[in-house]
Amino acid sequence: MAIVGEVTRTLRLDDATIRRLERHETDAHAIPSREVRDLGDALLLLDPRDVDPFWNRMVSIRWPGDPAAFDRRLTEALALFGLLARRPHIWPSPDHAQPSDLVQRLEANGFQDVGGGHVMVLNEPAACGAIADGELDPGVSVHAITRSTDTAADDVAEAAGVLVDAFGAPPRRTDELAGDLRLTLDDPRIVLALAHVDGIPAAVAKATTFDGCTYLSSIGTRPGFRGRGLGGLVTRQAVASSARADVGYTYLGVFSGNEPARRMYERLGFASIGESPDLLLE
Repeated sequence: MAIVGEVTRTLRLDDATIRRLERHETDAHAIPSREVRDLGDALLLLDPRDVDPFWNRMVSIRWPGDPAAFDRRLTEALALFGLLARRPHIWPSPDHAQPSDLVQRLEANGFQDVGGGHVMVLNEPAACGAIADGELDPGVSVHAITRSTDTAADDVAEAAGVLVDAFGAPPRRTDELAGDLRLTLDDPRIVLALAHVDGIPAAVAKATTFDGCTYLSSIGTRPGFRGRGLGGLVTRQAVASSARADVGYTYLGVFSGNEPARRMYERLGFASIGESPDLLLE
């Protein structure tokens, strides 16, 4: 059961729900060709081709609190990362990681926070409703992309270009990212929302829906178009385009310190279920 914070726009979710969302997000990131390993007391996301820590991480940690047992489990985890030739990378759960001082123990063993974030759950769906007729400013359009083969030829490439600019990636990544998006869109669980301003692609969002949850990700606006509410529009379009009767939770992540984005999501009816670091072994 969720309890809404009256001032800080926070939610409290029980551990079973947190685990459900952590599993859902990990499975969503695995689409289309990554692997998820259920270790019993943790989940491991593994990309067999890309060594980027973002795609190779351990989450939903529920390890023993006894110091000796914890040290054994950490040693096993580090050995697994070593066998996989991946850098040890752990995302603790907001408020529900076990032991409760997991972050402090990992930091004592050489892990460093490289920039964590909030997980935010849609608690007021009415605030994130579909875009109404006449709501868009002149020159602004927003539409959903549900299949790479059912859309304009340039749409996927334009979405990739927006993401590269929005997140400061090297321009050479555009073609690679477009290829990944086309593969992703072959999965019926995926929807993209793309906004144009005077014909120029300006903002994008992605929704991944299955097992009663929708995970929103890749929400970005090109720097030259920020401050115009486009991020909110593509978020709403993604939610509306992925709406299903069985969806109980719609959620997303936002980087710590990105207050404009967090305030935008709060206006759209989202509330934080907690903030946690992103830990890499240095």
